[in-house]
Amino acid sequence: MNLELPKKLQMAQNMSHQLASTVFRPIARKYDKIEHCDTPQELIPIGQMLKSMGMSSETGGKDSSSDSVKNGANMMQVLATGEMSWGCIGLMLSIPGLGLGNAAIQAVGTPEQKKKFGGLHCAMAITEPGCGSDSAAVKTSAVLDGDEWVLNGEKIFATAASRGDAVVVWATLDKHKGKAAIKSFVVEQGTPGMSIVRCEDKMGLRVSDTAAILFSDCRIPKDNILGSPEIADTAEARKKAFGGVMQTFDNTRPPVGAMAYGVARAALEITKDLLLKEGVELNYDRTINNSSALQAEMYRMEAELEAARLLILKAAWMADNKQPNSKQASMCKAKAGRVGNKITLKCVELCGSLGYGEELLVEKFARDSKILDIFEGTQQIQQLIIARNVLGKSSSELK
Repeated sequence: MNLELPKKLQMAQNMSHQLASTVFRPIARKYDKIEHCDTPQELIPIGQMLKSMGMSSETGGKDSSSDSVKNGANMMQVLATGEMSWGCIGLMLSIPGLGLGNAAIQAVGTPEQKKKFGGLHCAMAITEPGCGSDSAAVKTSAVLDGDEWVLNGEKIFATAASRGDAVVVWATLDKHKGKAAIKSFVVEQGTPGMSIVRCEDKMGLRVSDTAAILFSDCRIPKDNILGSPEIADTAEARKKAFGGVMQTFDNTRPPVGAMAYGVARAALEITKDLLLKEGVELNYDRTINNSSALQAEMYRMEAELEAARLLILKAAWMADNKQPNSKQASMCKAKAGRVGNKITLKCVELCGSLGYGEELLVEKFARDSKILDIFEGTQQIQQLIIARNVLGKSSSELK
């Protein structure tokens, strides 16, 4: 089992770390305080650079045969995401062109749709006022009228929706047919009938806009649906149809895990540096039982963080090699989200008054990390998905 990264991915990782260190860290506190603003000007050339480099396209080796082992776009994404999150997650999520909606288009869009919408900054709109963790309960409707879909409903907590060029919206073709009728639609910014109601005030990721959207007889072209417009008529077909929609999460949960890993690693590094200045050194030659309580705490956090990192890499590798990774995607997201919260809060505690104040970024990292255990599926939802996979149960059998 080779755990070393290819040189090509090492270069991307190093570049992302340099970006986080020289651009994100120096302005992280500034934009955390401003919160609601237009896209930070410092991020516009970064978005243009990443677009020109094709960061969202396949980056695997020359051999693309089905039995070859590849490290491609998914591995590239988790590595880059982890490093940029080390700098500032909010700024990373605000880079033009790197929206969650882009992942949905790459996952289930046709070649024509990827070409048409791939260059846009696409947000994702799933959650509704009465529909949180249960994605199958969306009520926003989509009705075909001639050559156009007509959307009606309300979405909340849509990351980058006010700044993005387009939004990928989850809507149902028939509320009475459950999961099988849920489809994804691309709605470009400025489309009549779509309006941004508000941007939320938040505990963390303050620079990243989180918007509520209202759709009122919003008309979009017939071709803006992602996937088939047909409603499956058998249990197996319904499962497959909704599975295609949910495949987006299998692609986006490892990067969210990488965000949690990156911010936890940042907090841990600051804490280690601070403790070293106070004369507390980590001695890895000693067993944990022969270490001080403070040293033992640091060792445990480092071990938890490394476990999360390896789960993230495994899930991304499986996606690049076309292996079903629903269980692994949930495992890495659950693990990283949980330990990310634990580590950042513990670092605040270990750093004392410096950890709680604004002189260091540790308290900001702690605030930012909380949402990473919630969005893209809560901790409880991830454990439910894992349990279903392990036990071979369906969603109706295990709720």
